[in-house]
Amino acid sequence: MHPAQVPTVSLDELPADATILDVREDEEWNAGHVDGARHVPMNQVPNWVSYGEDAPDPSATTYVMCKGGGRSAQVTAWLVANGYDAVNVEGGMLAWATAGRPMTSESGNPPYVA
Repeated sequence: MHPAQVPTVSLDELPADATILDVREDEEWNAGHVDGARHVPMNQVPNWVSYGEDAPDPSATTYVMCKGGGRSAQVTAWLVANGYDAVNVEGGMLAWATAGRPMTSESGNPPYVA
């Protein structure tokens, strides 16, 4: 799938009840993430969708995020090619933080985008 063909939404188009998949690495997730998002690092996504007890429903839309949108675009393209309804979130966590949207961290420290 060509990058221009990857389904993408802006933060303004993101539904309030969106199922968000964060594909960043552990240290990025621990620093700050969307509360309620599902964390699966990019390289673990194929195993997760095949064997994970909480794998996404292929027919339910999964919104994929990373730091800036590159990794999530790749994961979105892979998910779509494998029959999943997936959409890349444009700008990722950097856009989320810039928009002042709420985040949480695993460390108990103030959340930030790493």
